[in-house]
Amino acid sequence: MKTSSPKFNPSALLRRLGLEKINDGVFDGEWGGRGPAIESVSPVDGRVIAAVRTASPEDYERVVQRAQAAFATWRAVPAPVRGETVRRLGNALRAAKADLGRLATLESGKIIAEGEGEVQEMIDICDFAVGLSRQLYGLTIASERPSHRLMEQWHPLGLIGIISAFNFPVAVWSWNAALAAVCGNASIWKPSEKTPLTAVAVTRIAQRVCRETGADPAIFSLLVGDGPSVGERLAADRRVPLVSATGSCAMGRRVAAVVASRLGRSLLELGGNNALIVTPSADLGMAARGIFFGAVGTAGQRCTSTRRVFVHESVEGTLRKKLLAAYRSLPIGSPLDPGTLMGPLIDRPSVERYLAAVREVRAQKGRVIFGGEERPDLPGGCYVTPCLAASRADMPLVQEEVFGPLLHLIPYRNFADALAMQNAVPQGLSSAIFTNDYREAETFLSAVGSDCGIANVNTGTSGAEIGGAFGGEKDTGGGRESGSDSWKNYMRRQTNTLNYSSSLPLAQGIVFGE
Repeated sequence: MKTSSPKFNPSALLRRLGLEKINDGVFDGEWGGRGPAIESVSPVDGRVIAAVRTASPEDYERVVQRAQAAFATWRAVPAPVRGETVRRLGNALRAAKADLGRLATLESGKIIAEGEGEVQEMIDICDFAVGLSRQLYGLTIASERPSHRLMEQWHPLGLIGIISAFNFPVAVWSWNAALAAVCGNASIWKPSEKTPLTAVAVTRIAQRVCRETGADPAIFSLLVGDGPSVGERLAADRRVPLVSATGSCAMGRRVAAVVASRLGRSLLELGGNNALIVTPSADLGMAARGIFFGAVGTAGQRCTSTRRVFVHESVEGTLRKKLLAAYRSLPIGSPLDPGTLMGPLIDRPSVERYLAAVREVRAQKGRVIFGGEERPDLPGGCYVTPCLAASRADMPLVQEEVFGPLLHLIPYRNFADALAMQNAVPQGLSSAIFTNDYREAETFLSAVGSDCGIANVNTGTSGAEIGGAFGGEKDTGGGRESGSDSWKNYMRRQTNTLNYSSSLPLAQGIVFGE
């Protein structure tokens, strides 16, 4: 089904967000950028939105030095005072939610509801971080020595490098930057070259807020550029103790190796080949809705997108009919149209990779049940129909993350087999089960169940809340961002022993000399 393609002139939107036809992409308290300009091309219609000047090697060095100076001051600011800057950042993002959401739609192709939802994630994580600014707790530990106190403290870590991907052009920055800020750090953001304008717009908002609160704006620095010019430098730079990187497994392996070679820390959020199990007792209507959103939301370009469904053979036919009905009625078209549910893929190479994967389904003796075609009738060259495929767990393609709306439907007979097939892939991000059987649900969540960082019952694989730590295992990288105790990533732990006696007893009862 095709939606209308409303005409939209982005000039007024750009002006409201402080953007021009050519924008500086380097910020260290002041704006600049001496590298070549890159164009932001909208996948909505293939038009150039605006351009951004990238970072030169000299820009990189200047930004790091300024961020170091900002950190030296910011770390001494009381954490609740740091929280006030983040609180105001959240309010400023609230005021700009509609415009930022629309810009995210233009740059990434996600529908308006998802674009605004991404901005809401930034607002929510700011709220979370503000509360956290009064809860950076350490422990007091019983000492084995008399008149001694043993305790731990958490101190700011330093410069936090943030490498984000196109599919969440601003939310991933906030997951890291808001928490890093209340923890007393300065962050340096390398956004995706495919979505630089949203990064510039958000950084301009952060700049204004910092000026209002008296904080050094360089605590939220920006470096637009490609992997070699910025990403590789951040990974190799000893002045950046933590690099948080979101992207492909291949990118994560490279970042992890470079950071580890200098004994730095990396926080990796990488690929997800996410599975959903549908059991005989499941509410099939709920399951179909969860699968549908998980598979086609953001055109299948979420790391948590549903890519594999293991359905019990007794309910496979019914579930397939429900999914087919949803797929056939799916409104595909301009994400600027409120009636659209699936917009374009991010660019032409992504379309080609997706179409190649659909061909590979057939080559590996799977069967395309629906879709998997290009939509040349829609502008921009990036639109496709989502593919529903009857596949087998042993197909090599099923082991891969295809970053697009390709869903494998795979029958199973025994619950243990479904669990084994779910876990038998290199990735381990998100997983879900639809069941009304208590034993199946508890087994799925147990140590012998899902091996993923996220495991859900009677809800889909996609759509995580900021209150829980987000991340996965195996090739997904092991990182955790956002809620729970993930703030500890951005701090260094220090153990303290305080002796308030007049003697010097040693631990383990050691007697050394007189």
